[in-house]
Formats: sequence, C-alpha cells, structure tokens
Amino acid sequence: VPPFTALIGWLVLGESLAGRDWLGMALTLVGVAWVVRERPSTSDEAPSPSTTSFTGGILLGLGGAVGQAAGLVLSKHGMGSYDAFAATQIRVLAGSLCFALLFTVIRWWSRVRGAFEDRRGLAFTALGSFFGPFLGVSLSLLAVQHTQAGVAATIMSLTPVLIIPASALLLRERISVAAAGAALVAVAGSALLFL
Repeated sequence: VPPFTALIGWLVLGESLAGRDWLGMALTLVGVAWVVRERPSTSDEAPSPSTTSFTGGILLGLGGAVGQAAGLVLSKHGMGSYDAFAATQIRVLAGSLCFALLFTVIRWWSRVRGAFEDRRGLAFTALGSFFGPFLGVSLSLLAVQHTQAGVAATIMSLTPVLIIPASALLLRERISVAAAGAALVAVAGSALLFL
C-alpha cells in the first residue's frame, strides 16, 4: 500500500518525497515484510493453494492495495481541512450504502440476518469496528492531513511489528531474534520518516 499511496499522492496531489523519505519507506517495508515472513507456520494449516488460486490471490491483494491507496489519497483530497472524525463518518455512511447495494444485487441479506444470530461474534465485530473503522480510520485521516499520504501509509503499515509485543505478553509467543531484528529495521525506517 505505501508505494502505491506515494505514487497516487504524487499523481493526484502533487506530493513529492525526499530521498530520505524513500529510504525510510524502504527500510520500514523491508522490516515489515521480514516480520511477516518470520511468523511460525502450524502443521494444521490449509494445503498449499493451486497456481491459479495463488495468482488470483496475488491479483486480489494488489487490487486491495491499490484500492486502499487510492481511497486514502482521495479521502485526503476530498477532506481538506475538514474534521477527520466527521470525514470518517461520511466514509462509513458511503460504505454502508455501497454494501447495501451490493448485498441487494448478489442477494446476501439472508447472510446478514444470520450474522445477527451469533451474539458473541457480533460483540467482537462491534469491538473491532470501534478500533478499526472508527478509531483507526479516523486517526489515519488525521495523519494524512498532517503529512504526505505515502509517509502516513508507511507508518500505518507497522501493524505486524506492533503486534509482536502484544503476542509475546498476551499469547506467550516466543519472539525469534530474526523477528526482533526485523522489527528494529522497521522502526528505524519509521524513525527516518519522522526526521
């Protein structure tokens, strides 16, 4: 997402990044990729996907990355100096309308009704909605108001690195030396972006 965001930010908003910013982005992304690669695999994982589904997954991932990048840049452009939390509300309302249209076209309303029967799942989804679409997205819009979209997107990509301490403390997962080193590389890249 960060490279696409930087590119779209340059094309749409005329934002340019200095060499140090590109170096910081590269270090952060290398560190994040390294952390993700260090995740231990479990023996009960699903079998390896076929080449067709793997290629389809890669294309869908790229589509998602471009969509996130374009959404962030267009939100920054449309929001201007408007309140980030109010802008998030507009995004949620527009997204809800789009989902309502999609569910009508593909006839998924029965699945939505079924989801409301799972009270525990609904409670966790509501909690996730508070931290994700409300708090996370609002703060991300606030971030892009105060810096280049590509820089903000790079800092937001630190999620896998930020999970490391939580998984070590809460889940008692053992953190490898390589994962710790990768986290330091990502943090060093982010530090460059703050200079």
